[in-house]
Amino acid sequence: MSANPIAAILAQYPVMILDGALATELEARGCNLNDPLWSAKVLMEQPELIKAVHYDYFAAGADVATTASYQATFEGFAKRGLNAERASELMAKAIALAAEARDEFWNSLSAVQQASRPRPLVAASVGPYGAMLADGSEYRGHYGKSEEELMAFHRPRMQVLVDAGADLLACETIPCLTEAQAIARLMPEFPGIAAWISFSCKDEAHNSEGELLSDCVAVLESAEQIAAVGINCTAPQFIPALVKAARAATNKPVMVYPNSGESYDPENKCWHGPANAEQFAEQAQQWHQCGASLIGGCCRTSPADIRAVAHWARQP
Repeated sequence: MSANPIAAILAQYPVMILDGALATELEARGCNLNDPLWSAKVLMEQPELIKAVHYDYFAAGADVATTASYQATFEGFAKRGLNAERASELMAKAIALAAEARDEFWNSLSAVQQASRPRPLVAASVGPYGAMLADGSEYRGHYGKSEEELMAFHRPRMQVLVDAGADLLACETIPCLTEAQAIARLMPEFPGIAAWISFSCKDEAHNSEGELLSDCVAVLESAEQIAAVGINCTAPQFIPALVKAARAATNKPVMVYPNSGESYDPENKCWHGPANAEQFAEQAQQWHQCGASLIGGCCRTSPADIRAVAHWARQP
């Protein structure tokens, strides 16, 4: 596996197709995720469902599976009475489930089908410190933690995910530059693996903490193991301006995987608004024109959305 598998795919294809939502897709299949562990809870209870969702995204055209480890932390599992060894096993299982789905899917294709697309990757989801708190902090930032404290939080989990065989690290929904810098500083401790860093953003210019996205991606420019930068878990209407701002501030590939466009009601824990795969794909083409070369979906997106994106992205 290339030390920068993103660059390897983009050297051959104009767009690297990311997957879509895992947690909300699991909910659509009957899982109750009203739990601080979120999709990590399903790792313990119904792992076969996670594997099935990964498989369906590959079948829809995704070039990458983002694992069910976003909310999987030693601290979060400890609150449920699980020791470090068991927590490590579950994090490694998240990688194994995605790899099994990838291998089964890839082996089901003919040689002609394999030649028409890249062999998919397994990206280990590294959720932000705020996700572990399970109080919405990943959409606010302002943790009051130093870079060193955030490095100490991320280091052991990143070690487990790398050791489990992930192709790269998906450091996602990062609300602030301090946390992004902590991750970038940690990467040299894991030679031979690349990561992406994507920020949660609150408007057309700023990350969730209120810093300019353009400033954040510019700071990450010198981090050699950060293979792509961008935006996720953000409202689609903000994406074109954010992509343009990021594109102007970095030479790295710019990635985007926003929410579906439905709005979340935190009080009643439900979503409102229409979901339309064709509309999502039309928006994805616009994001590509603005400068994004890795495109997928976050909350409430589905295999249907990714299939629609793949339909235009893989046109000859």
